[in-house]
Amino acid sequence: MKTIDLTIPLGIGTPAWPTYEPLQVKYFKRLAPNGANGQLLTHSNHLGTHLDGEIHFYTPGRDMANLPMDFLVNDGVIVDLSDVVADYDIYTPKMIEDRVEVREGDILIIHTGFHHFGWDHDTADEIRYMVQHPGPTAEFAQWCYDKKLRWLGVDCGSADHPMNTIIRDWMGRQRRQADWVFEKKYKTTIEKAFPDELYQMMHIDMFPHAIIHAECIGGDIDLLINRRTQIGFFPWRFVDGEASIGRCVAFVDDDEYQDLMAKKEKMPKTRFGDACDPTHVESLDKIARKNLEGYPHIRTLLRD
Repeated sequence: MKTIDLTIPLGIGTPAWPTYEPLQVKYFKRLAPNGANGQLLTHSNHLGTHLDGEIHFYTPGRDMANLPMDFLVNDGVIVDLSDVVADYDIYTPKMIEDRVEVREGDILIIHTGFHHFGWDHDTADEIRYMVQHPGPTAEFAQWCYDKKLRWLGVDCGSADHPMNTIIRDWMGRQRRQADWVFEKKYKTTIEKAFPDELYQMMHIDMFPHAIIHAECIGGDIDLLINRRTQIGFFPWRFVDGEASIGRCVAFVDDDEYQDLMAKKEKMPKTRFGDACDPTHVESLDKIARKNLEGYPHIRTLLRD
């Protein structure tokens, strides 16, 4: 058994969720004269690849230390939606089930393709990664509950649509773009799609039912889309932790691992050596261009 890393690199350039504390690092001792290097870190728990715990939004929930290993590691499925959704779009359970079989009790990782806008990619775009990524429709939370999913993962800034978070009040220009997409494509408004009773539903409604999620998945995820595999997330055994930075991996057989590494060798790489598939970016840009076609204030932001 071998592992495929689904974790993004963590450094001072890794963006935290908007307004959250970024990573700050300083040395408190050096080899000369102390005989060892030592560092002090300051950061929030919502930085890089991390797992949101129940008490992040649910006071009587479990802390990170109380999540059992057979909850964190289990069979699951990775689904690619980068061919059907892009900036500000909404995805549905049907989109997922059209591509993969999701079984009761699975771990589900959603590949939107927006990890390609993470800080470690040539196509990095922090605003697009955190503020413009797609998110789920209202019925999605109920579907997760009915499926009794263990936990979910997403390759972007949040498991909720950014316009179903406080971001829609903070980022006026992107909010106006999203309004355009919702009215043009979905014949509705953001307020109707995400009324107050659905605010941050993937956090507020799911965590009391022990369905939590990992955010900012990435690494070599492009090697494993639209397939079943065993998946694990390894947070700190963090007493009273409401979330935790961690390592997300997929487990594959030794023979398949060799095939995947041969495939990776032929693919473009991020600055830290992860595989990336530029066709995902091409698809996202094509959909985004169509979404914003006719918008009167758009800059030429998208690649041809």
